[in-house]
Amino acid sequence: MIHMKNVHVTYPGGMTALHPSSLHFRQGEFTVLLGASGAGKSTLLRCLNQLTPPSGGSITVEGLGSLDNRRRLHEHRKRTGMIFQQHQLIGRHSALANVLLGRIGYHSALRSMFPLPLAERRIALECLERVGLLHKALERADCLSGGQQQRVGIARALAQRPRLMLGDEPVASLDPATSHNVLAQLQRIGREDGITTVVSLHQVDLAQAYADRVIGLAQGRVVFDGAPSGLTPDVLQAIYQQSGHGVAMPVTTPVTPPASVYQFATIED
Repeated sequence: MIHMKNVHVTYPGGMTALHPSSLHFRQGEFTVLLGASGAGKSTLLRCLNQLTPPSGGSITVEGLGSLDNRRRLHEHRKRTGMIFQQHQLIGRHSALANVLLGRIGYHSALRSMFPLPLAERRIALECLERVGLLHKALERADCLSGGQQQRVGIARALAQRPRLMLGDEPVASLDPATSHNVLAQLQRIGREDGITTVVSLHQVDLAQAYADRVIGLAQGRVVFDGAPSGLTPDVLQAIYQQSGHGVAMPVTTPVTPPASVYQFATIED
């Protein structure tokens, strides 16, 4: 679905955030980028929609080709949903209004200054229903819980009718039970709609529970690429090591997901 070839990122001053990496992400696959803080997870993730422009290499998308011109990049971004750690919602607006922002890319700048058509509102309401928040459609976003706000973020991304869904530490600020709920919804939606999903995490247990594939990064390099079952102690040591000093292995979250997570994650947190 999307292919990276020798993509690397070097910031001004010479710091390399991502060493040359070649990866292929398949349609409908749920991939977790796993690693410590500063390992290059967010950099790699943001390269996929060029929020962080690569310093070199190429990114090719099925049906579009290489993202080497503005038209193709705009089309790719229009069909790429992004979920952020801090939700990035407009607090004073309703959940519905926030989800409608996912439809802006399908309209001209002038048209988007006016209320969107009723058909777009139906799409937004359908997306809220899929994450179990239809009854919260008219509530202000800043009146919702953290887990509910993140689910509004998922609905907004879903409103783009994405082929690719990116999550930059989407559960880092959530409690363990809510984290399971959010990831279960992402996994379910990806499988139902055939959406390629890539999320960055640092929790090993969550990667093992939800990923089809894990890409481990350390110091800007890919050190593991395989099934979650391949995350042996030696592999985890390679992922979480840092030169010059030892680093404690990440603590897993020994929480059993609520039963409703296995019923398509429709609980209200």
